Amino acid sequence: MEVVKVLLRFFSYLFHGILALFLVAVSGLTLASGGQSLHLGMLPWTGSTLTRVVFFGSIGGLVTLVLAIRGWLRVLFFIWSLGAVVLLVKGYIFSGYHFGAGEARMAGYLTIASLVALAGAWFQMWRTVGRTRRY
Repeated sequence: MEVVKVLLRFFSYLFHGILALFLVAVSGLTLASGGQSLHLGMLPWTGSTLTRVVFFGSIGGLVTLVLAIRGWLRVLFFIWSLGAVVLLVKGYIFSGYHFGAGEARMAGYLTIASLVALAGAWFQMWRTVGRTRRY
């Protein structure tokens, strides 16, 4: 069972790291270009608000990821993971979002991966970090 927990934690770190880096890159390029051309129909924001929320939210996600890996404030990484799942499920399933050709399959894979990563974030919250004491 311990091996499964370690693999889930690793997957969680990898998934959310890639997700946050991708979102920083996309929203950062949109901010740098000065345009408001970022359109993510599954999210509740639009225009420049969407760009800023995605940029600063993903920066926050990267910070929580680093803190969780170091063993500090691990609950923040779980909250980030839970927020990602909530936004994906709400945006893709419980909204009026219309899928393009082949997009539903990708959304399903992304949602399932985020749920698996949420399990990894849960297990990382309870892991024990071995520390040696020096006197």
